[in-house]
Amino acid sequence: MFSKQTYVDRRNALRANFKSGVLFFIGNDEVGMNYEDNTFRFRQDSTFLYYFGINKPGLFAIMDIENGKDYIFGDDFTIDSIVWMGPQPTVREMATQVGVDDTGTIVDLAELLYRVQRGSIHYLPPYRSEHYIKLMKFLGISPAEANSKVSVPFITAVGEQRNVKSEEEIAELEHAVSVTAEMHQAAMRYAQPGMTEAQVAAKVHEVALARGGDISFPIIATINGQTLHNHYHGNTISEGQLFLLDAGYETPLGYAGDMSSTFPVGKTFTDVQKEIYEITLRAHNGAIDMLKPGVHFRDVHLHAARIIFDGLKDFGFTKGNTSNAIENGAHALFFPCGTGHLMGLDVHDMENLGEQYVGYCGVPKSKQFGLKSLRLGRELKPGFVLTIEPGIYFIPELIDLWQQSGINSDYINFDKVNQYRNFGGIRNEEDILITETGHRILGKPLAKSIKDVEKERMIAFS
Repeated sequence: MFSKQTYVDRRNALRANFKSGVLFFIGNDEVGMNYEDNTFRFRQDSTFLYYFGINKPGLFAIMDIENGKDYIFGDDFTIDSIVWMGPQPTVREMATQVGVDDTGTIVDLAELLYRVQRGSIHYLPPYRSEHYIKLMKFLGISPAEANSKVSVPFITAVGEQRNVKSEEEIAELEHAVSVTAEMHQAAMRYAQPGMTEAQVAAKVHEVALARGGDISFPIIATINGQTLHNHYHGNTISEGQLFLLDAGYETPLGYAGDMSSTFPVGKTFTDVQKEIYEITLRAHNGAIDMLKPGVHFRDVHLHAARIIFDGLKDFGFTKGNTSNAIENGAHALFFPCGTGHLMGLDVHDMENLGEQYVGYCGVPKSKQFGLKSLRLGRELKPGFVLTIEPGIYFIPELIDLWQQSGINSDYINFDKVNQYRNFGGIRNEEDILITETGHRILGKPLAKSIKDVEKERMIAFS
């Protein structure tokens, strides 16, 4: 938890965006895996964490704009719970730590909300089933109506505030990214032919747990890197294959790291793997070089796409005018995702609030394949923290669809592409802070050049 004043200042900054009304914050509850008492790891709602800092289930908060009061509501633990969990702070004790003087029970919350005019209550988009139930219980809003009645001014105010990271947040993110780099280094120094993907994933998770936090999202650890979000870990890894790892550390305060690395299962890359890896790395570094305040992230993405398209053209995969090809989305056969996304308390920061508001400032997203997957499409500002992660992927099903449908056939040499249909995928990913004058890569350095990756791999065989 940060200092009491941090949370008071955050709430005051949010309050300044409103002249009247009530801001309603819905905290998260425990969620059972297969029965009530066997729960998933608890994770508080990130916006609740940002303004109220308490990582405990069963809580709600209110900011009453007109009377200038903040409230936290929840029921104290009974002796039955304390027997199982040990001593627990009261709601009032927790509220005092974050500068909130007014507290109450869940019954008190219901009574307060009953007295408030419904049209003056602002709430954020629900993303759990329990949120819909709570909105129905306390505000009488049916699940079918819940999303249509969210408060856009509330979303916008929270998004703009949380997007710009404070110095203490940057320090927390720096720590998260450094541990994340340690997780990737552990994998590079551990993986060997004959192991399973699950064994490597377990080594990565071990580092996160040993540092006192946990993973910030389910680990991607796979020899099938062409599947962008591949959480299957059942394959045995073999000499000559590529291993793609996408994993991050979450600090006890909830801040996330998010990095990707690609390395050979054996000691060294093959010549063919080196060719594709170098193109991906040029796109990665070229995108980072562009980062500074005032630059539009869509331009960063398209710059990476051009590097990938031209690099593949040198080896006969693509053809034709690069500008025309990019305009038509031809690069998306190999690069169907975005170059990066915002990050902070969420590994995809505030994605639950809506990319169109947080990542696009309300501007509609492109509907073009590939470009529609870009999560960030706005000018960069100092204090933004984001990922850079362009990649090259050979996806057999996508190759077949485009070839059979004649999609972008003027720009793709399908005979050459089909020779690589079982190649897999490559990406590197780093986390970057936008500074007043440019950018800074956060955390400990991650091995990403071929020389540095192979140096790490030699340790696994020594």
